[in-house]
Amino acid sequence: MPCYRCGARQTDPDHGPSPWRRGVRSDRQVLVCPDCQHGRDWTADLDHCTSCGATALVCRLGEVECRTCGRVRATERMAEPPAPSDGSGLSEEVAAALSRVLGGDGLAT
Repeated sequence: MPCYRCGARQTDPDHGPSPWRRGVRSDRQVLVCPDCQHGRDWTADLDHCTSCGATALVCRLGEVECRTCGRVRATERMAEPPAPSDGSGLSEEVAAALSRVLGGDGLAT
């Protein structure tokens, strides 16, 4: 899942926890890349818990749960299919990942 603000694709760190942050925006789970976390208050764009005001929300199976106070509510709209992507660069990223994992040309023998 890319960053909802800039579209950067998530990469796993070599060591330690991921610098990417999760949130909920318009009842959908989103990721925020480290670059978009700098500058203005990036949490202002996220949904807030109606009970405690926190942005530590998780969206799953038609409900949103607050990790701070534990409040659970149903999502306000039915899940819509994701918007189609042109896939630009994705096939190259997949090929590079396969090459790293499998070695060489990325083909298993």
